[in-house]
Amino acid sequence: MTGEPFSCVPAWHEPTWPLAAAEVRQLAAASTFSGVSLGASVHLPDATAYLAPGVTLGPNQRFVCVIGAFDGLHAGHRALIAQAAGDARARNLPLALVTFDPDPSEVLSARPPERLLSDADRVRSLALSGADAILVHRFTPELAALPYNRYVTEVLGGILSPAAIHVGEDFRFGSGGAGTVTAMAALGEKRGFDVFGHALVTAEGSPVSATRVRGLLGEGKVEKAAELLLRHHFLGGRIVHGRGEGTSFGFPTANVELDGRDCLPANGVYACLAIIDGRVWPAAVNVGAPPSFDVAAHPMLEANLVGFSGDVYGEDARVVFLRHLRASRRFDSLAELESAVLGNIQWVRENVGEECVGVVA
Repeated sequence: MTGEPFSCVPAWHEPTWPLAAAEVRQLAAASTFSGVSLGASVHLPDATAYLAPGVTLGPNQRFVCVIGAFDGLHAGHRALIAQAAGDARARNLPLALVTFDPDPSEVLSARPPERLLSDADRVRSLALSGADAILVHRFTPELAALPYNRYVTEVLGGILSPAAIHVGEDFRFGSGGAGTVTAMAALGEKRGFDVFGHALVTAEGSPVSATRVRGLLGEGKVEKAAELLLRHHFLGGRIVHGRGEGTSFGFPTANVELDGRDCLPANGVYACLAIIDGRVWPAAVNVGAPPSFDVAAHPMLEANLVGFSGDVYGEDARVVFLRHLRASRRFDSLAELESAVLGNIQWVRENVGEECVGVVA
């Protein structure tokens, strides 16, 4: 696995406007886990493992393990992994991050929360931890129904031997959520592994959690969400044909089709970065169906790419949300709408860039 590993929780630095081109490229790369390679993969029954060079699996190979869903890979997750990494170094053992695909909430809940990262991006984000192995279990109703002690001893223990397990203090898993920190610690005493339940990281007096991040995004507070994520939120999708109103105004848009499971910010207009074929473009992005047009009110992204010309239909795009510019509202005329959109684009020109600002992997 390659990428710049994090060994501690980095300090969050709010962007200073206007952004320099080098800072724009850094924000784009850090927010989307650019340049990450997962390394060699080993396909197992109902699981896939990604291994750093020289690392092997087996029931006799001991690991320090971290177990979690890691949706969003926020500051709390990073702190937990950093603490486990310190334990692994002290024991001179490899570090394994253990997660699930899909996120357990998609199997256990009739209305699962919107996800902050796709399953593939969650795994890619974990490669930045500097871990020696990432183990991804296929999460099924059958796995959910398995008692926690059988999961640890038979499922996890059949792949590797945990010397220690690190989780958040509120972690629960296994049938009926019986696998609490206390219950696992008792099991560990019998089976020869340690269990650590770590205190949750807090910010402004409240725990950092994926739920809290989703709440901030739902209010359009993408900059506050970035403080908890230690990166900017992004969404990925494919560019498709849209309504075409932007073209008639003289500012064609890239319409990004999203996965309905993803967490969208509140409807409105945002200063963003759009990454298409590795190139980073400044963009003014509308989230939601504009109320000035009589169309179905389904979520969508419409990105005005500053300085761009060409055909990108069918291309994949990643849109990084930097700043909320204005709420969505109905305009009295198309001329008033055009003036507002041009004003948003001008803000992006002056503060993010007037053309492609670089390339990321």
